[in-house]
Amino acid sequence: MADYLLAIDQGTTSSRAILFDRQGRVAGVAQQEFAQQYPRDGWVEHDPEAIWDTVLDTCRQVIRDTGVAVDAIAGIGMTNQRETTLLWDRQTGEPVYPAIVWQDRRTAEACSRLQAQGHEALVQASTGLLIDPYFSATKLAWLLDNVEGARERAERGELAFGTVDTFLLWRLTGGEVHATDATNASRTLLFNIHTQRWDERLLALFDIPAALLPEVRDSSDDFGMTEAKWLGGALPIAGVAGDQQAALVGQACFQPGMAKSTYGTGCFMVVNTGDTAAMSRNRLLTTVAYRLRGKPTYAMEGSIFVAGAAVQWLRDGLKLFADAAETEALASQTRAGHSVYLVPAFTGLGAPHWDPKARGAIFGLTRDTGIAEIVAAGLQAVCYQTRDLQRCMSDDMGVEPGTLRVDGGMAANAWLVQFLADMLGVRVDRPRVLETTALGAAYLAGLRLGWYRDLDEIAELWHCESSFEPQMPDAERERLYQGWLEAVERVKSAP
Repeated sequence: MADYLLAIDQGTTSSRAILFDRQGRVAGVAQQEFAQQYPRDGWVEHDPEAIWDTVLDTCRQVIRDTGVAVDAIAGIGMTNQRETTLLWDRQTGEPVYPAIVWQDRRTAEACSRLQAQGHEALVQASTGLLIDPYFSATKLAWLLDNVEGARERAERGELAFGTVDTFLLWRLTGGEVHATDATNASRTLLFNIHTQRWDERLLALFDIPAALLPEVRDSSDDFGMTEAKWLGGALPIAGVAGDQQAALVGQACFQPGMAKSTYGTGCFMVVNTGDTAAMSRNRLLTTVAYRLRGKPTYAMEGSIFVAGAAVQWLRDGLKLFADAAETEALASQTRAGHSVYLVPAFTGLGAPHWDPKARGAIFGLTRDTGIAEIVAAGLQAVCYQTRDLQRCMSDDMGVEPGTLRVDGGMAANAWLVQFLADMLGVRVDRPRVLETTALGAAYLAGLRLGWYRDLDEIAELWHCESSFEPQMPDAERERLYQGWLEAVERVKSAP
């Protein structure tokens, strides 16, 4: 009897494979980091072969380390860094260029031209997104225009486009499946979230040949079988979702108004809006939360480009500590109410500013500022940015979520989560399983494979490990937040 689901969690800085049992408990984890490439200012790339190799290696490792037989695994759920763009040869499967990462800013000028030409209204109405280098369409257009022969080969049907999920599906199935799910499609700037189809008007706007595009399927669906040679046996791939939507599922935020915030490389706050594709007045994003049996559920999302990446920079760039786990103790050494602010606009500012030309800075340094204060400022920046998103969502929806469910690697830091509760002024719940992105992918696969009847059964598996209540006085919260707003204004690019 198959007692496990294998979740592939392909992230921005690492790939992980996690085995879950039927109760959503972790049975084994394997993880490998891979190199980040920065060929020019504002450019971020990945080696597609490194993505593939680390995914394959971690899947094999977790099976080997746990001693779980392949025939004890019911199937695979996959979740992935979104918007990252790949283009490859349909015959050989070889990429024609490195993967252009979601953080990449090389198409900022192209986006500015499209905005100046008045196209953003059409794009937002169709996709729920804004015109920004963050999304896949201008990255794909850049590949077609800058890789020699790519556009001609695309027109002849020789190339395939995909986000990371699509590339991995192609590789795992031996080129049999060229598909994505509705959540990943909804992040490309090419998918109409209302009709649930690729939009011909947007393909024309971005000059993208339709022959490049994958088939769009439900988030819980048949995505083919892996070739037996990869993992020692053929396994069905039964669930796919972009990382933030997968985390929403893993956090069991199935009712409208329920919200989660994931703290990984970036930070993404997502609130379920049910059947309504609610459009934001505050430059937040409307997206597909998940699609089951052809029916989409929608969400509103605020995207922060740098969260855990700031901690990584403090570790690797400034070498202030050796391990991210040290940040909790360092931050605890700071005096209450210190006024050092780190604005981590390393790749521009995301929601609600959407300023790709902004750059990072540290403000408020004094003679007694030390490592602890700078580290604390890096952690607090994540919380201040979440407060930015909370304000926008409250204004858009007319109601403020009473609680926030958090996950991701940074959520293990109790000092950070307490400051987050203080800054938001609401209770923050941390679940028993922090690997909610991978867990959501496993749940989606389990739905397809008959492990779970429905979303209600999955919701019963969610358990809170810790709750953090706000303790900061209102006046102090507002003083600190006002200092943050002033710091952000100072790093924005000139209009």
